Amino acid sequence: MALCGAELLIYPTAIGWEQDASEVERVLALDAWTTIQRSHAIANALPLVSVNRVGFEPASGDAGQGQIFWGNSLIVGPQGEFLARASHDADEILTAEIDLARTEVVRRNWPFLRDRRIDAYEDLLRRYGD
Repeated sequence: MALCGAELLIYPTAIGWEQDASEVERVLALDAWTTIQRSHAIANALPLVSVNRVGFEPASGDAGQGQIFWGNSLIVGPQGEFLARASHDADEILTAEIDLARTEVVRRNWPFLRDRRIDAYEDLLRRYGD
């Protein structure tokens, strides 16, 4: 998306834990999700908004006990820095000032896109590598 001119990444999500997930698994999963969201911002040098729902949704049929959605919607800047973050258990509206001009400054100092190896992209189009 960044290579096609995006100025902001927006990721709507609906993710959380199974109702019977252990506390350790909950901490690890939320941390991994937050880390990857911030990583998308950093890798593209773009601000990012990731929206996630909150609440409980019971399972249908024999699909388990249900899903607890962990909220934690966030807005981060182009270096993954938190600009705003929601709670884990309440509907909220987040706002943040986003400086779109900062993208160029960050890209000059963190040249991930400039230094990419486009000669190695062909294998990305295959389902499996050699």
